[in-house]
Amino acid sequence: MVKQMTFNELRKIKDSLPNGSIHKIAEQLGIQEETVRNYFGGHNFKQGGSCGLHIEPGPDGGIVILDDTTILDVALKMIAEKA
Repeated sequence: MVKQMTFNELRKIKDSLPNGSIHKIAEQLGIQEETVRNYFGGHNFKQGGSCGLHIEPGPDGGIVILDDTTILDVALKMIAEKA
């Protein structure tokens, strides 16, 4: 499922994750931690893979188009469980 949001919204989700969540998401999905970080706006493609994140310049850090919401869905579930 494709999802669109601002970059600042995506970073707010990352910043709301409990400590250690990047590792847990990577482990749960069987991907590298750097790939999860790249999903949230990182740029380490030597150790992590691309993750279907497209950023177009604009207000609030730009518009982010996510080709796959799997990482986002897991992150939102972790935030909900933390609350």
